[in-house]
Amino acid sequence: MIQRLKTYDFTLLFAPIALVLFGTVMVYSASMVYGPVRFNVDSNHYLFKQLQWVSIGIILMVLGSIFPYRHLKRMAKLLVLLMVVSLGGLFFFGTTVNNAQSWYNLGFMNFQPSEFAKLGLIIYLASVYAKKQSYIEDFTKAVMPPLIVTGFLLSLIVLQPDIGSAAVIGMIAAVVIMSSGIRWKHILILSAVTGSVLILAATQMITDERIERFTGAYEPFNTPDADGYHLIQSYVAIGTGGLLGEGLGQGVQKLGYLPEPHTDFIMAVIAEELGFLGVIITVGLLALIILRGLYISWKCKDPFGALLALGISSMFAIQSFINLGAMSGLLPITGVPLPLVSYGGSSLLIMMLSLGVLNNVARSVKAKETEKQKTYEPIRQPVHRTNNQGVKSWQN
Repeated sequence: MIQRLKTYDFTLLFAPIALVLFGTVMVYSASMVYGPVRFNVDSNHYLFKQLQWVSIGIILMVLGSIFPYRHLKRMAKLLVLLMVVSLGGLFFFGTTVNNAQSWYNLGFMNFQPSEFAKLGLIIYLASVYAKKQSYIEDFTKAVMPPLIVTGFLLSLIVLQPDIGSAAVIGMIAAVVIMSSGIRWKHILILSAVTGSVLILAATQMITDERIERFTGAYEPFNTPDADGYHLIQSYVAIGTGGLLGEGLGQGVQKLGYLPEPHTDFIMAVIAEELGFLGVIITVGLLALIILRGLYISWKCKDPFGALLALGISSMFAIQSFINLGAMSGLLPITGVPLPLVSYGGSSLLIMMLSLGVLNNVARSVKAKETEKQKTYEPIRQPVHRTNNQGVKSWQN
């Protein structure tokens, strides 16, 4: 048992648990007034729900760290089928939340299939491109088929419409594809084609509401009572917090001023109540997880494990960047939660499971390094010595 525990990557074990427990405290602080006022629920409602997700998430993280990641390669096609069915079924059985039909109401929780698609697509792309390493430079046979699958899945998400999730998944897929060993010429071609498609899609899907999101992000003070209201309230929270904050639970912006304080704008609540120090601790733990994942990807000699670790790390990095960018006015508000910190079941469970898979890759890397050290450890040869009485003795 002790030997098995030694194989775990404790950075990827304790950093996420510390972050998710800290996030639970902040969810309670952010929602203790927001819940009763906005939805007429008990002040502890979101706390108890989040504790449920955290408990299940820790179990999933442990299971993910135990289950050998190489077996996931055999499940790649099944995962694609599940993604297509779950995303396609939304158009018939989905529930609309925030103008997007992207959720299933399961009674005890709302489940968002696009969260599952993040991890599922990472596993699929890592599996496919790992198998194609011997002919990865062949664009038609190696590169194109996974791109078609990725494009189809993204189109199902865009049609919901859930632009935020589609952007996150698209960027994660791009990182995995560009890191798979394909030729630079193919990367440039794909970048040009993708850029053209995005421009064409933007011209077709542009609406007044989406234009207002951009103006609200980059010119918030032109419409302080409308599109710029959310960002201005975030600025007020950040500015009020200063270095050490107003104190845990003492924030004012969560009392009806800051929208979605327990999800999209939870970092603004952290900034107001715990100040710059709280922000640094939160970002630091996220950065530690991301950098550790990238290190594991670099150390892993198995192409599938390396791409898997890279994809999971990029998922955390991209989602964190988009959430923090929206909170600070760097990016338009898209409704992307902050990993392990924001309230939510689907996102938290998938993130914890992903960390378990990442830890399993880390365990494999550590096992290989330990085996290599044992192989090259010098064998001590017995040396014969003669004592004072002239009698030979053997000494190891």
